[in-house]
Amino acid sequence: MTMKRNMFRWLEELRQSDKKRALPVLSFPGAQLIGVGVRELVTDGAVQARAMKAVAERVPSAASVSFMDLSVEAECFGAQTVFSDTEVPTVVGALVTCEEEAAALSVPEVGAARSGVYVSAVEEAVKLITDRPVLAGIIGSFSLAGRLVDVTEALVYCYTEPDMLKTVLDKATDFLVKYAKAFKAAGANGVMIAEPLAGLLSPDLAAEFSEPYIRRVVDAVQDENFIVVYHNCGNTAVQIIDSILRTGAAAYHFGNAVDMENVLAHIPENTVAMGNIDPAGEFANGTPQSIAKATADLLQKCGGHGNFVISSGCDIPPHAKWENIGAFFQTVGEYYGN
Repeated sequence: MTMKRNMFRWLEELRQSDKKRALPVLSFPGAQLIGVGVRELVTDGAVQARAMKAVAERVPSAASVSFMDLSVEAECFGAQTVFSDTEVPTVVGALVTCEEEAAALSVPEVGAARSGVYVSAVEEAVKLITDRPVLAGIIGSFSLAGRLVDVTEALVYCYTEPDMLKTVLDKATDFLVKYAKAFKAAGANGVMIAEPLAGLLSPDLAAEFSEPYIRRVVDAVQDENFIVVYHNCGNTAVQIIDSILRTGAAAYHFGNAVDMENVLAHIPENTVAMGNIDPAGEFANGTPQSIAKATADLLQKCGGHGNFVISSGCDIPPHAKWENIGAFFQTVGEYYGN
């Protein structure tokens, strides 16, 4: 059994530290460090754990973050998933198109499709990485429902088929609770729940179709040894911030579609908020010079907030350049005098 860690205390130490460590969503570029393709990574738990360990040895991140593969849960329900050696898997098509199909949808067990791979990866990773917390990754309820009914349709169904959508949301959430509990049992110190699709909703729709379902996951698993970090990289995150905060997650993570300084104005001072260097524009396609400047600029604007922890805006792509990742960490270290 892995060592328990008081994660509320860890967040408080992170918040109060004068020498903060960055916490980017950095896992897929680990494939480069151990010489494997993405397809092998997403289908083998032992390989994932090795990649996470290689990343932890390479960078002084505040925590080790598991793979943000938002196809896993939909695939467990039976959704069609497309794999490649260079890109994160994607879901295609719609599994549910009507009330009857929603009613007939069965909630899978953890272990279905590749969910067992991800749980075993975290179970292995917590044995290999003992100097910092290990956070697993799951998708959020509305974002999962969107992959089951088709992302564009999900936004329409909020108006045209709300009952059918809520049937899917209930079943999606039932599975996510089981999946989060499995990560907790495997020894993870918490889970990052990615709810990007809610970032396209109005405040009223977010309060109806995302917030209560995320809250259910938080209430089912969060305690002092296991936290939920809520991630939203949508461009309406500031407009729906009250709804986001009502989910009760222990910490929050925002994408580069929003102004981080603007977000921080809405976050309680005792709550950690993370973000938001552009993962594609800077980590993958920038230069060491451009990412150093972007990082320094963001720290200049937001570093005065004690509850701000610098991060990537979202999951860093598999092909991101390690010299850019290095420049990011170096700039953070210089700013905080680490």
